[in-house]
Amino acid sequence: MLFIGLISGTSVDAVDAALVDFDEERIRLVSTSSTPIPDSLRHELHALAQSPDLPAHRFWKADVQIGGLFADAVQALIASAGVEAQDISAIGSHGQTVWHAPCEPYPFTVQIGDANIIAERTGITTVCDFRRRDIAAGGEGAPLAPAFHRAAFFEESIERGILNLGGIANLSVVGSKSPPLGFDTGPGNTLLDAFVREHFGRPMDRDAELARTGNTITSLLDALLLDAYFDRPPPKSTGREYFNSTWLSHRIGNRGDMAQRSRDILRTLCELTVESVAKAIERFAPHIEEVYLCGGGAQNPLLTEGLAKRLPRLRIETTERLGIHPEWVEAVAFAWLAMRTLAGKSGNAPDMTGAKGERILGGIYRA
Repeated sequence: MLFIGLISGTSVDAVDAALVDFDEERIRLVSTSSTPIPDSLRHELHALAQSPDLPAHRFWKADVQIGGLFADAVQALIASAGVEAQDISAIGSHGQTVWHAPCEPYPFTVQIGDANIIAERTGITTVCDFRRRDIAAGGEGAPLAPAFHRAAFFEESIERGILNLGGIANLSVVGSKSPPLGFDTGPGNTLLDAFVREHFGRPMDRDAELARTGNTITSLLDALLLDAYFDRPPPKSTGREYFNSTWLSHRIGNRGDMAQRSRDILRTLCELTVESVAKAIERFAPHIEEVYLCGGGAQNPLLTEGLAKRLPRLRIETTERLGIHPEWVEAVAFAWLAMRTLAGKSGNAPDMTGAKGERILGGIYRA
């Protein structure tokens, strides 16, 4: 029962690969690897995610390139883990999201990374395209992680929140007394990463080194929080096709000396993530007793400190305490989804995505 989960998130810095053992419903993370995305491909993926009117051939070229990189990530993982391709039941590949538009008149979502290439080059059955069946059933195709969060982290005696601080932040509520709930709260790291790339020439603000030297611009934070998305009730999902540099620029506008206040804006974006998450919990999940963090933002001290200060009644830790390191929860989730698909079991949580019912997700590309 060995499966591999693959994901490249909104930061587009690397392909994360996790080898997972699901023997007898037990979830055990066996091995992991991270394969860097080359600069040229990363720049192209950022462009595709913010400019849907680019020539179509650029999307399909990137589809092939990222598929090849995902195959490389699998080969690196199985080599480091000391296993053979025939030992792996299947790969679950999330792919790279380049556009997510579940609320359009013709709703759609696009994750590239050609599974034909992954299956052909690795010799392992590959499951991909997990989101579109949920959209076809009337859902938003996201978030998909809550169903896995419930399977991995449910404990009957506690009302627990799992907060993924990826490019987009999403919250899952798992508890016996809680109605099913899971939704995107808004930006996690995506605005932070985009701003740091543009103004500081770095891929990210590691350990909030830059943001710590700035001060929150209260008027800007208030203006950002006025966006209607934050008040929308679940089910809801979003992505960097909405929360991006253009979104931020429109809201900064002609605000005086903003051009000279890059570090202050960066600090304000950290506060935006903290405040939007805190307001979402207060409004939509006020009964939870503890929150466990995962995703890249779980390593950002300004975010973790800010959440602890903003939500003092809650116990806030990372999912490492629950048995899975926060960096690998999403990759494990897509290994789990592949396992569910091969077993003919549903992978979505319709109460959270808005779909008409449970659905078996993804397409299977046999080895």
